[in-house]
Amino acid sequence: MNEIINLNEDIFERIKHINKYDQECWYARELRPVFEYTEWRNFIKVIEKAKTACKNSLNNVEIHFVDVNKTLPMPNGAERIVEDIELSRYACYLIVQNGDPRKEVIALGQSYFAVKTRQQELIENYEQLSEDEKRLQIRNQVKEHNKSLVEAAKNAGIETQVEYAVFQNKGYQGLYGGLNAKDIHKRKGLKKSQQILDHMGSTELAANLFRATQTDEKLRRDNVQGKEAAGKIHYDVGKAVRKTIAELGGTMPEDLPTPDKSINKLEKEQDKKKLK
Repeated sequence: MNEIINLNEDIFERIKHINKYDQECWYARELRPVFEYTEWRNFIKVIEKAKTACKNSLNNVEIHFVDVNKTLPMPNGAERIVEDIELSRYACYLIVQNGDPRKEVIALGQSYFAVKTRQQELIENYEQLSEDEKRLQIRNQVKEHNKSLVEAAKNAGIETQVEYAVFQNKGYQGLYGGLNAKDIHKRKGLKKSQQILDHMGSTELAANLFRATQTDEKLRRDNVQGKEAAGKIHYDVGKAVRKTIAELGGTMPEDLPTPDKSINKLEKEQDKKKLK
């Protein structure tokens, strides 16, 4: 590369654009040197893998990867048309997930595009919601994705409720620095009948949603077989999410405050408002 890139998150903000629909986007031609790919043809291979991942996740490829043409000036005063791709934040996230993990800038990109991508892609108008609305929305997403995670775990060979509880604890231990579900329950000061996910703020719920979705995808993508192997994947994913939070300067999930109101109470309040 001709220029030395300062490895911090500002490099992605500096090349971010706002398209005609008032949506943030990035251009592949500008991302290529940032991600340290010297040749366009090699970067395109990574983009194609990202498109496949997008399609397999049941997302619309044409929305997240938009083919565009750019006009570049030539030394003799002429102009040259080159192909480019307008990328959503989710597309960028998929690109760094399929990039060369040995590159430091790829790891930085994974941190930058990760958690907010899940929030923004899964929940429309996320930033405009109140904290209680965010909690309700993400909790519902966690419920839905946990159903898929149960299925993926079953495919990996986890059959009984006890085995699944062990599997779930591995994910919590990775994300919460060694704490299991019982430890988290005690730390929050909850009653035996209360569920820890119903007593998490939006940030903590988002971290657990990211843990669940990534574990689900990896179990299926790698066709993981065996209880121990599945448990290790869940632990490793939880630990990776924890590392991402640390790299972003966030608060560890076990140190986040427990909301005063449970999800059940928020749902009841919401139902009352609908009746008025």
